[in-house]
Amino acid sequence: MVETYFASCPRGLEPLLAEDLAAAGAAELQQISGGVHFVGEWPVCYRANLHSRIATRILWRVAQASYAKEQDIYELALDTPWPKWFVPEQTIRVDVNAVKSPLKSIEFVTLRIKDAICDRFRRDFARRPSVDTRQPDVRIQGFINSDECTLYLDTSGAPLYQRGFRQKTVEAPLRENLAAGILRLSGWQPGTALLDPMCGSGTFLLEAAQIALNRAPGARRDFAFQGLRHFDPQVWKSMLEAAQAAEKPAAPAAIFGSDISPVAVRAALANLDRAGLLPAVSLASGDLLEIDAPAAAGIMVSNPPYGERVSSDEELAEFYPLLGHALKRRFAGWSCYLISADTRLPKLVRLTPSKKTPLFNGALDCRLYEFRMVAGSNRGKAAASAS
Repeated sequence: MVETYFASCPRGLEPLLAEDLAAAGAAELQQISGGVHFVGEWPVCYRANLHSRIATRILWRVAQASYAKEQDIYELALDTPWPKWFVPEQTIRVDVNAVKSPLKSIEFVTLRIKDAICDRFRRDFARRPSVDTRQPDVRIQGFINSDECTLYLDTSGAPLYQRGFRQKTVEAPLRENLAAGILRLSGWQPGTALLDPMCGSGTFLLEAAQIALNRAPGARRDFAFQGLRHFDPQVWKSMLEAAQAAEKPAAPAAIFGSDISPVAVRAALANLDRAGLLPAVSLASGDLLEIDAPAAAGIMVSNPPYGERVSSDEELAEFYPLLGHALKRRFAGWSCYLISADTRLPKLVRLTPSKKTPLFNGALDCRLYEFRMVAGSNRGKAAASAS
């Protein structure tokens, strides 16, 4: 049976998410800001959760109707057959997002949906599920616009960017799905040298190593759909085994990481080791302003410090020109991709970006800047064309 879903993602990555969903067998793809609507049978939902590197959550639409007041939303939730999909012994959490809704209190709407679900279970079972806001078995997501309410069951559980192995973080880590999106936007392919010279806890390195080893991002975690009553364990087992059989053994993959902070390097080392990805990556302590490129050509990706994160404006004004000089001097032949919320970055590094892609890092409005460091007779100059 064909079902309707919504997959969310970091804003700016919707076209890449649509590619992931199409590869999973999704149909009727409709991109909106922050995600993609699609349809598919249940194996498509399983496959998208397992294989998408870009999605944050995959939500299954279970009810939709127009409304005028909170009572209409309560009745919609009460009429929805929740007991078909989970049992009263499972814990629940309800979240609601609203855009242009005339209702005064989203908290009250959230409470009414939760009450309706519990009332439906009392009616059918004479007992109700408990609420667990931290680690619920079942997440219900409501979305209300100016005149319509849609109810979803979350099929993912923990956000999909939580791959199931990163333990140690340092200040200001990127989310894994944003890092995966930046790698794809850079055009990097396994076999090409990749460097993150400010690697922090290793998010870019972890994502690149998984791609190089053909490891499905969801192959080592659980999903909420496994707790739904109509879950098909045989279909899932077959899908998971096929994904694991396609993995390559961990081996050197021309992926390089470094950081000026030994604490960050140790965190990246621990995360890669825990994930079984350490053999694919070469790690070292080093200052970007002093290290040499690990290959004659390649792709650099990095999330440099900017004012919203860790450094003062004065420190950044000193650092950025030195960064630009290091790129020109030491990385001729490389394409460098820097994500930043600091719009001064191109001017301060004294390089002209060949491309600027708007992206959001959480709520931060960022740009992914592409700098092509030209080798040969123009050595030391960045590509001059700007888009």
